[in-house]
Amino acid sequence: MTETLKSTPVVIATRESRLALWQAEHVKALLEARGLTVELLGMTTRGDQILDRTLSKVGGKGLFVKELETALEEGRAQLAVHSLKDVPMELPAGFALAAILEREDPRDAFVSNKYANLAELPQGALVGTSSLRRVVQLKALRPDLRIEPVRGNLDTRLRKLDEGQFDAIVLAAAGLKRLGLAERIRACFTVEEMIPCAGQGALGLELREDALALKAALAALVDLPTALATEAERAVSRSLGGSCSMPLAAHGRWQGAELSLDVALGHAEEHGRPLLKAALSAAVADVAAARALGERAAALLRERGARDYLPPA
Repeated sequence: MTETLKSTPVVIATRESRLALWQAEHVKALLEARGLTVELLGMTTRGDQILDRTLSKVGGKGLFVKELETALEEGRAQLAVHSLKDVPMELPAGFALAAILEREDPRDAFVSNKYANLAELPQGALVGTSSLRRVVQLKALRPDLRIEPVRGNLDTRLRKLDEGQFDAIVLAAAGLKRLGLAERIRACFTVEEMIPCAGQGALGLELREDALALKAALAALVDLPTALATEAERAVSRSLGGSCSMPLAAHGRWQGAELSLDVALGHAEEHGRPLLKAALSAAVADVAAARALGERAAALLRERGARDYLPPA
């Protein structure tokens, strides 16, 4: 670590939701334990402001990171903390993901005040989620359900459930656990029932590519198993041109030195169409091998008809 890093505060750009601030504070504590001085710069992003439309209709998950990248570009911040699932597969020129931290529970959580799990929901029950990935997998499990968007930060979505607007909502288990709300989880979907999205449960640290001293300091925070698994997951999406308008799921699980990758693709418009699925595994020791596994998974989906499911290029 250079003396410059030790003497100058590292400013972390973060969204101002309770979960985003928890994540930024978590990274702040990790860096302070390594001798750095750290400050937070709270920001409201376009993704936080637009709550009346689904992300797929207003520009995608990248809306949660653009303002933070602007703060990095202008020098108002040196680091941005993201939920990795919100980070576009291709970063703008001049930016890099410097570290991916150890993953929290990557599964999707079933949250309801009346029902213990998905099977207990009555016919035609109303479930809230704004994720197309969750919509198509819920429809595969329970074609009878009514599914409507629920936007807003985690606390806002829980409030809408508590007000009786939904019979249940589906959220990332990681966010609930990080905020001490694990008791709201009635059940977690197994990966076999609902495959998570690429990067779910992991945090990604973004900086400018020319911030070499900070990048070197962040290397100690990298969790290699998580980094390799999420590289494979993100390679699936990158290979298929993935965005939040594509209901694509990809999740890697370690079995010894082998990484098992489960993927699924639904149709963005016809949510009742059968899911295309693939599963494969390989020994993965580096980023190149992880990306190769993800690209093979994407190729399998293409062989199984992905072209008919993908939006026009």
